[in-house]
Amino acid sequence: MSDLSAFPITARWPAAHPDRLQYYGLPTPNGVKVSIMLEETGLPYEVHLVDITKNESWTPEFLSLNPNGKIPAILDPDGPGGKPLALFESGAILIYLADKTGQFLSADPALRYETIQWVFFQNAAIGPMFGQIGFFHKFAGKAIEDKRPLERYVTESKRLLGVLEDRLADRSWIMGDAFSIADISTLGWVRNLVGFYEAGELVDYASLKHVPAWLERGLARPAVLRGLDIPKRA
Repeated sequence: MSDLSAFPITARWPAAHPDRLQYYGLPTPNGVKVSIMLEETGLPYEVHLVDITKNESWTPEFLSLNPNGKIPAILDPDGPGGKPLALFESGAILIYLADKTGQFLSADPALRYETIQWVFFQNAAIGPMFGQIGFFHKFAGKAIEDKRPLERYVTESKRLLGVLEDRLADRSWIMGDAFSIADISTLGWVRNLVGFYEAGELVDYASLKHVPAWLERGLARPAVLRGLDIPKRA
């Protein structure tokens, strides 16, 4: 049996199954990337809910794994060389799990890097822009009288959706016929934008054709649906 006692995070979130990959998260757009990937790959894992509304990601135990204080994070008892590996940042985790399982990331070097670039596109552009829309449209930013910040993020989000729309014009998935970590990285954010953030009208989502069809295909995958609800909120 694996010994994870050297990792302080296990003091607050004990591992009932230390031989399994430990996932620390919440079903946010970033968190569900990992839960969807784990469900899609079939890797055995144990889930730990980290409640960001209670600032649990800023506790010393969580910060010992991710000093940036953000979910998701993982602790794999069977990392490279059979040694435990702690990892944070959703994009890095997706690439790691893809390499570990040989799934959802092509072994062909050119296709591999093309896929990774779309993962970075989501992490660097779609996530931050859509998240700002959520802040200024639905949350505390609504109280700000100056509407230029919201207009800025709406304009940029429309542009990013246009990039995704063009990419999907002649393909089922971001990388073509194969569902990949590029899709896993992006699905939750588009779903959140038009669902939880209620910003579909703001970004003219109804005018798009290929993105909504892609999102519908993604949400039809059983593993995606399961992953969107992991861990279950209390």
